Amino acid sequence: GYASEVVELVKEYPEITFYSESFDYYGENLNCYFARIYQARYLSGIIAGYKTDTNVIGYVAAMPNNEVNRGINAFTLGVKRANPDAKVVVAWTDSWDDADTEKQLAKELIERENADVLTYHQNNPNVIEVAEAYGTYSIGYHEAYEGAGDHFLTAVEFRWDTTYEELLSDYVKGKSYVVNTYWFGLEKNAIGLTDISSLVSQEVIDDVETAKREIIAGDKIFFGVIYDNQGNIRCRDGEIISDQVLMNNMDWFVEGVEIYGE
Repeated sequence: GYASEVVELVKEYPEITFYSESFDYYGENLNCYFARIYQARYLSGIIAGYKTDTNVIGYVAAMPNNEVNRGINAFTLGVKRANPDAKVVVAWTDSWDDADTEKQLAKELIERENADVLTYHQNNPNVIEVAEAYGTYSIGYHEAYEGAGDHFLTAVEFRWDTTYEELLSDYVKGKSYVVNTYWFGLEKNAIGLTDISSLVSQEVIDDVETAKREIIAGDKIFFGVIYDNQGNIRCRDGEIISDQVLMNNMDWFVEGVEIYGE
């Protein structure tokens, strides 16, 4: 939502180039950037799919927007790659930072839904604290969680230096009015996984590495036959979901996603 705060203001300063961590608005001097963190979500989903014994993975998320939904869907596709019988139960907090609600929902996903792996899309690692207390597997977001035990399997992380180096290089070269969208992923090492727990087998790590190579070769996460969780086909054999849809029209969930409380 940052861009919405400045979309009119930037027009008053046409000589200044602005960059927004959002795909909501563009302008002659307003460029957008993000990282394809959904690719790392997919890789972490593979790990979660292999590690679950109950076939229930809990996901505490802020709110259903394009970015959050895209991550949930990519994660679930990774889970299903490893374990077609598993499901991902999503619990909404309606806030980016509400420690009490996040912790309560994490507990409920464990106790009521029988989730034995937890992950989240929130600003802070409150879900990991709950998982650690219960001895439940967890997967982090943003960066590694210091002090966690072996049940902390890995984290999906942004590596912003790659993106900033690219956009600043283009600016210096006078290309800031040519490239107005930056969206890098594994191919630029703009995202990835932190260290993987010793409780994850080499066989699983090998599959993650295989998936990583596949993504770099063609980003085929949202590729081939994909149904949503209402039974509608969203992508057909041989097709790939476009970046335009991934950026702006991810208002649905893939098969395997359940919303907690519904």
